[in-house]
Amino acid sequence: MNQPQRFLSLDVFRGMTVCFMIIVNTPGSGAQPFSMLEHAAWHGFTPTDLVFPSFLFAVGNAMSFSMKKFVLMNDGEVLFKIFKRTLLIFLIGYLMYWFPFFHYNEAGGISFAPIGNTRIMGVLQRIGLCYGIVSLMIHYLSTRWVVVWSVLFLIGYWLLLLFFGDSSDPLSMTGNAGQYLDQFVLGNAHLYHGEGIPFDPEGILSTIPSCVNVIIGYFAGKFIQEKGKGFESIAKLLLAGVVLVFLAWCWNFAFPINKKLWSSSFVLITCGLDLIIIAALIYVIEIKSLMKWTGFFTVFGKNPLFIYIVADLLLIIVNTIFPGSDFNGWINTVFFQAVAPGPLGSLLFAICFMLVCWLIGYVLDKKKIYIRV
Repeated sequence: MNQPQRFLSLDVFRGMTVCFMIIVNTPGSGAQPFSMLEHAAWHGFTPTDLVFPSFLFAVGNAMSFSMKKFVLMNDGEVLFKIFKRTLLIFLIGYLMYWFPFFHYNEAGGISFAPIGNTRIMGVLQRIGLCYGIVSLMIHYLSTRWVVVWSVLFLIGYWLLLLFFGDSSDPLSMTGNAGQYLDQFVLGNAHLYHGEGIPFDPEGILSTIPSCVNVIIGYFAGKFIQEKGKGFESIAKLLLAGVVLVFLAWCWNFAFPINKKLWSSSFVLITCGLDLIIIAALIYVIEIKSLMKWTGFFTVFGKNPLFIYIVADLLLIIVNTIFPGSDFNGWINTVFFQAVAPGPLGSLLFAICFMLVCWLIGYVLDKKKIYIRV
């Protein structure tokens, strides 16, 4: 039986997103990171803001291959598979925020970490929810209706923020409708506190527009499979990407590009850039056959979720084994900042940590171990 055709460019794209997610999530402490490795404070856009939406785009790419199996299943099997994967990814993400389920108290003893202070939403939770919602849409709706609902998601989200947010500033961090919904449903204790206030950039309401990143990723993957990897496909992907970036730029004047709010203009610019990057990868890899460099990224792409989880948990485990050590801060201070003070040392730490995670993925790949959720 013929195996389904694979596209190395899509595998590399998926691996690149995991690689850069690790780098931007793990800057060395003790120095201000490069500005390009930081998210925009609120309105605006940096290269780092492209990383997470690109992962969602890559999830859609992968779905364009995996969902072909659904046509051979009955409704019960399809629903079980979708809901099982959605719940597993969401639960893993939730448990990661609760991990290691205990902490050291002031007396040096061990106390149970209260579940009442655990963040509920997050990166993996958003991936799981988007996967579930988009899988149901694509399986049960026609292409036309998926497109219609995508447009409604983007426009409807904008209108919800305008009509139900603070009338004086409906797009502010503390006054947007998504913040009100998260506080009402989840409570402040279960929100992200990294912004200095209880605010979740992966909140409930902003999950709606983020589904469109997955949908466009799905259609891009499907288009590439159907149309092949020739110059016509590259031209159409580039054109679609440029159009989306232009629409994002226009919409930005009324609905600013904002990653933490996951604004609709942010969806358009990230999807547009992803289409341009995919087109460039197809040209370099599939047309020009320049493939020697791709193996590094495909290591990430073969176990993407597992390597991402390892990256999130590795430093927590080290600091738990050696309480009070702050391994991240210690090694950055005594080595990386000594070698390259300032942002460069912070970047070197992030790259070295990424390479440790890559090595784990490399060992798994050599042993043909591929962990799927």
